[in-house]
Amino acid sequence: MEFTHKRTVHITSYLLLALAVTQALYTILHIVEVDVPRQLLWGLEGFLFTILTAFAGAAMVQAKNYQLGWSAIAFSAVLNVVQVSIGLTLFGPFREAASQLDALGPLAGGVVALSFMIYYAAKLLLGFAAFIFGFAKMAGGGKALGGLTALVGVVAMFANAILIVFGRDAFLPSAVAGGSGVLATLLLALCLTSDVREDS
Repeated sequence: MEFTHKRTVHITSYLLLALAVTQALYTILHIVEVDVPRQLLWGLEGFLFTILTAFAGAAMVQAKNYQLGWSAIAFSAVLNVVQVSIGLTLFGPFREAASQLDALGPLAGGVVALSFMIYYAAKLLLGFAAFIFGFAKMAGGGKALGGLTALVGVVAMFANAILIVFGRDAFLPSAVAGGSGVLATLLLALCLTSDVREDS
């Protein structure tokens, strides 16, 4: 099967949309204090991010323009695979070890902090991609969707940059960084989907 640039962009947009939905679902379940099936949701995210790496990377080398935006999507996917892998494989063992030996508490906290650092970096890159493709959409005539996508992308970039620079205990709540990153991902997916439809 031949994956043309148009088909690659189409698949990438649907992968981003699926990831925005899974992350929103996880957040909602966490807020309403429902037992979250982490293995299922995080495992699904890990799978989707892995596939996204391939398709966004292919789009990057196929594209005539906006390679920087495609690079941001591809490398955010790589970072997210690492972040999800840490959560699935290390959170449990370190938490259990820390419950048996108090001295391991800081180390367990360090693993969580590492995971969040990677999470913020990935969200920053997705915000950057939303900013780039949002402006591209505006230039193509889609001022409403493009403008909103670019604006949310900037918010996601700055919010996640603040937490990278100043740490999770900074003056900005972590939920703002994560939420703006998820919204940027959703709008980015809609921008890419609409571009494919217009090209068709």
